[in-house]
Amino acid sequence: MSDENSGRHEAGADPGVRTATRVRLRDRPRATALTVRAVLHDLRAVDGALYAAVAATPTPALDVGLRRLSHAADHSKISFAVAAGLALLPGRPRRAAAAGVGAIAIASATANLLGKRLVRRPRPDREAARVVVGRHVPMPESASFPSGHTASAVAFATAVGVVLPPAVVPLGLLASAVGYSRVHTGVHYPGDVAAGAVLGLAGGAASVAVGASLSRAFRRPS
Repeated sequence: MSDENSGRHEAGADPGVRTATRVRLRDRPRATALTVRAVLHDLRAVDGALYAAVAATPTPALDVGLRRLSHAADHSKISFAVAAGLALLPGRPRRAAAAGVGAIAIASATANLLGKRLVRRPRPDREAARVVVGRHVPMPESASFPSGHTASAVAFATAVGVVLPPAVVPLGLLASAVGYSRVHTGVHYPGDVAAGAVLGLAGGAASVAVGASLSRAFRRPS
């Protein structure tokens, strides 16, 4: 039964019942807000536990490689290098490079200019979590949420993969490794990386859509 029907049904009821009903209706937004806060609190607890588990797991054979990968992904250097190589080839590879660079621009702007400024999540306490020093990369001064490295890498992989399907698997694996490396080196929580991946998918799709729209516009007869 809807609230409106409930109100009509209880219109002739005892005044105390009507008052209690109004109080319950008025309290619903507050109860919803409390539920949302409780869910977010639990998600943050899980996020912190995953971060601590990664920090506490000894992986000496991976530490150096993931640290170097994380550093190499600064400012999307890896993606731009791949784009430069693709741009040397005419046709679809060159279009894929353009779509990938556009996706990086969209995802990076969304993550750094919008996401980080809105959420302002502090970076993890790497020392308290006892992240092995051999994993360390410089701790960024920007907010933690979302991961800009992940957003850009996933955006590039998505856009290039749509235009050039054979590149989907290698670039997808590379983007996944970049995202994990940010947790492994202690500069991001897993939730930051997950959010960055979502932004990256959206940025890649947006870049492909814009490219297709521009291509259709140029093909139209004047």
